[in-house]
Amino acid sequence: MIINVLLAFALSFGVTAGVGAILVPALRRMKAGQSIREDGPVWHMTKQGTPTMGGLMFICGIVAAVVFAIRDFGEGNFIYLIILGFALIYGFVGFLDDYQKLKKKQNLGLTALQKFLLQLVVAVVLILILRKSGHISPNLYIPFFDTTILMPEWLYYIFAAFIIVGTVNAVNITDGVDGLVTGVSIPVAICCTAVACVWGYLSVGVYAAALAGGLMAFLIFNFHPAKVFMGDTGSLFLGGAICALAFALDAPLILIPLGIVYIIETLSDIIQVGYFKLTHGKRIFKMAPLHHHFEMCGWSEYKLFAVFTSVSAIFAVISYLGLFDRYMI
Repeated sequence: MIINVLLAFALSFGVTAGVGAILVPALRRMKAGQSIREDGPVWHMTKQGTPTMGGLMFICGIVAAVVFAIRDFGEGNFIYLIILGFALIYGFVGFLDDYQKLKKKQNLGLTALQKFLLQLVVAVVLILILRKSGHISPNLYIPFFDTTILMPEWLYYIFAAFIIVGTVNAVNITDGVDGLVTGVSIPVAICCTAVACVWGYLSVGVYAAALAGGLMAFLIFNFHPAKVFMGDTGSLFLGGAICALAFALDAPLILIPLGIVYIIETLSDIIQVGYFKLTHGKRIFKMAPLHHHFEMCGWSEYKLFAVFTSVSAIFAVISYLGLFDRYMI
């Protein structure tokens, strides 16, 4: 029922806000402060010590909302347990990374190889579970064209793992300015909620609505000047949640327009590093990823939030329209 979707949104918002009111002071007392990158913008050093791992608050809100909003455990509704568990595991990987950073008192947690391998294993497990349970197929749906491409099973697994790991890391990269990845991700969650409801995937819609509600409440604490950062605990959970939603809808390619901001942010980082190495020290951007480039150009964090969130909202509408033919069948 649609009422469950609305209830999930409201519960997630309320629980996240309530947990945040307790968690932020607790993190301050624990001195769980963020260590700022030394190679980042110099003015970011004023953020040194801002509590991190704030993603725990919207994780609590989402879990509570899903548990209370979905009471029908009949056939077809177990999908929400799969996608919730997937995001929670990614959140745990992020928690390990945050814990290492706090322990070492520097912005270095798990190694890149450790994070990649953990993320890859989780991605493969999710794909196998969704495939064996019949929630996805190797018939790759192409948004905007209302057609599918039949892929060999093994190739689909490789493709899906690449999409998941890439998206999770892209969301993580976007988390570099107060409220930025939170604001960008709210339209993504709302779009997934709308699509799930129209298609009749109400258990998925409940989860997406809970994600939207939790992020909106988190923004109260994360908007500039941020009282708390989500940390890798939150950003990896968020990346996992968004990937899981796309695959639960069996339309992973929708992540291309829907996650356009994440993609651009990641590409700017890849281009900068590649060009730097090829030219032995030259740069295309003043700083990467892209939000730091605009900061160096004089953009305020308010402007960055407004512009990037607006772009995400526009592409969320485009993505919704891109699935129009499919959900009208």
